[in-house]
Amino acid sequence: MATHNPNASSLEFSARAAELIEAGRVIHAHGWVPATSGNFSTRLSDGSIAITVSGRHKGQLRFDDIMQITSDGEPLDGKQPSAETLLHVALYKRYPEVKAVLHPHSPAATLVSKLFDRELVLEGYELLKALEGIDTHESRVVIPIFDNDQNIPRLSERVEKYIDTHGDVFGYIIRSHGFYTWGSSVSDALRHVEAMEHLFEIEMRLHGVKRP
Repeated sequence: MATHNPNASSLEFSARAAELIEAGRVIHAHGWVPATSGNFSTRLSDGSIAITVSGRHKGQLRFDDIMQITSDGEPLDGKQPSAETLLHVALYKRYPEVKAVLHPHSPAATLVSKLFDRELVLEGYELLKALEGIDTHESRVVIPIFDNDQNIPRLSERVEKYIDTHGDVFGYIIRSHGFYTWGSSVSDALRHVEAMEHLFEIEMRLHGVKRP
């Protein structure tokens, strides 16, 4: 478990919190985190995590709406983190290079989760090059879709088993809920959010929400 040194990490925490606050404003401006939905986090250099406090409006975040937790998800400041904190923690444990996790509740991600069963395949799009490590449109990216579950440990276990079996992914969708993506910084994760959301929208239109 990460150690916590408030004096050493306070400046870094403030800087990362400011990045999450700005990300919240950007994502909310697109209509991807309505009401108090979504949650965001970033990993600090000591291994602890800055994460949004449960129930906060992501377009109106203030410094007090960002809290600090250990690498295992235990609160360090007495505040209540998101109920989905374990999903963030699991990603940081799996991917040492990941420094930020963003989880919007966008209309397009919700709709494609209704149109597709277990996976959404994104293939041949130029915008795939916005995803970290991809340098050609001739790429095939699979976004798994998991049924929503209020039992977060069980949901986390399903995500982990999928990645163990199928290999690394750039993000995943929770059906009728939203999606998770991540990156080596908050700005990289935000770029992934914008690229995936655009591609989700295209797939939704391509496959069509059927009209009567």
